[in-house]
Amino acid sequence: MSTITPLYTAHATSKGGRGGNVKSDDGLVDFNLTVPKSMGGDGATGTNPEQLFAAGYSACFAGAVGVVARAQGVNPGAFTISADVTINKDPGGYSISAKLIGKFPEIEKSKAEAIMQAAHQVCPYSRATRGNMPVELVVE
Repeated sequence: MSTITPLYTAHATSKGGRGGNVKSDDGLVDFNLTVPKSMGGDGATGTNPEQLFAAGYSACFAGAVGVVARAQGVNPGAFTISADVTINKDPGGYSISAKLIGKFPEIEKSKAEAIMQAAHQVCPYSRATRGNMPVELVVE
């Protein structure tokens, strides 16, 4: 039997849905939310849930890449992870999909791909979404 040990809990509150505001309890996150023009929004300044998810996923995945690279004895150099998070309309309503793009200018592509695959197995965001949404891994 495994034991789960909480290490940190983030807390944020959203008011007004996609046309409102989201704020963390410490005030470091405090964003107005808007609907993107492509979804019928008015183009007002603000972010949206997909951008926030992309920011979190790319940061978490980059951390997992670092952990995996160190465990494999590989110095990944100055790498970046970008996340494209897409909201889709499907027969059941709406869904999201993601594409994680890694850029590893200091190591060969096959090694970077192997690190990304391994990171996908340990990243908490990847583990949480596995089987629930499509996630594509790309090394450029």
